[in-house]
Amino acid sequence: MTDPRPGLSPRVRKFIGTVLMVVLVVVWALGAMALAQGRVTTLPGIWQFFAYVVLGIGWVFPAGIIIRWMQKHDRRTDTL
Repeated sequence: MTDPRPGLSPRVRKFIGTVLMVVLVVVWALGAMALAQGRVTTLPGIWQFFAYVVLGIGWVFPAGIIIRWMQKHDRRTDTL
């Protein structure tokens, strides 16, 4: 008999989300370092400031989407 409410269990969703978060942080950090060492240094001071702000906290928005997905309420009652 199949489950009438398909979907990932919270445990699997959190594992996948954790892996995605690690990948996001590593890729974002490497990309930010590459941009900060190259293109950002050639900008005027005020634009450098804004670039560093975006590079520094820009990863929070995609991470928030991943966290929201990880914490999504599961309708199944047989899993923790």
